[in-house]
Amino acid sequence: MDAVGLTFKIGQMRRTTRTAPIMFAVTALSAVTVLAAPTAAADNKRLNNSIVANVHTMMMKNGCADDYDIEPMVRVNPKLRLAAEWHANDVLNNRALDGDIGSDGSTVADRARAAGYEGEVAETVAINPALAINAVEIMNQWFYRPDYHATMSDCGNTDIGVWSVNSLDRSVLVAVYGHGDAAGPAPVGPRQFG
Repeated sequence: MDAVGLTFKIGQMRRTTRTAPIMFAVTALSAVTVLAAPTAAADNKRLNNSIVANVHTMMMKNGCADDYDIEPMVRVNPKLRLAAEWHANDVLNNRALDGDIGSDGSTVADRARAAGYEGEVAETVAINPALAINAVEIMNQWFYRPDYHATMSDCGNTDIGVWSVNSLDRSVLVAVYGHGDAAGPAPVGPRQFG
């Protein structure tokens, strides 16, 4: 027995002293890898913009305009984007939700009004049980649903707001469409720079 009261066999001591530095290096490398790994949050701006472009294309195919070089059929509206963001976060965090009604019972019209938009609105929602979602999957989900297809093809839609969010096992994208905002532009705060 040694000074601390432990006994070691010589064969075990050699094996332990040889593998200890390797085990330490593997543990340290694993810790660095975990700490340096990116989070699940992503910048979905490109996805959101592609949905706007795809909706524009759907409207063109429906005969809303006859020239592909015209101004966009729908314009991104920050109020509708805010309404879409609220619902996307709600659907992501409340697994029982799978459509247009929020966890508080709100409708798309309620959320749009709360965001300051005054006009007729409609909504499309895509949910994917995975970390990622892409525009092809979304458009396939929406294209073959008659109510969503009609919403995307509606020539009366002049405004749109799109928001998407992800968790490790669920992705949600919400698009809110509007027939024109009677309330006018959202107020702009004071300039923060220069």
